[in-house]
Amino acid sequence: VQLQASGGGLVQAGGSLRLSCAASGITFSNYNMAWHRQAPGKRRELVSNIDAGGISHYVDSVKGRFTISRDNAKKTVYLQMNSLKPEDTAVYYCNARSWSNDYWGQGTQVTVSS
Repeated sequence: VQLQASGGGLVQAGGSLRLSCAASGITFSNYNMAWHRQAPGKRRELVSNIDAGGISHYVDSVKGRFTISRDNAKKTVYLQMNSLKPEDTAVYYCNARSWSNDYWGQGTQVTVSS
């Protein structure tokens, strides 16, 4: 099983980034997919998730700015991040969860400069 996250980088406040997480080795359509993040010195937090049926949820701090989506044919989950703020700076991790399995990607760094 592999979750390959990409799309992170350095962006100015107010800018946008699109994260991608390509999965292999799992029946992607059966999995709930999520993005978590961990800032320096802070605990990892759930940013957004999208279930197998396409229902999504967001942490309050990103509502209206971030959009999660999935493409089951490509086995990929995306996180479109707009109006980025310095407090969004963190390592972003992709997560795939089913009733019996829980997999994590390697993380991609997002840095937002003020």
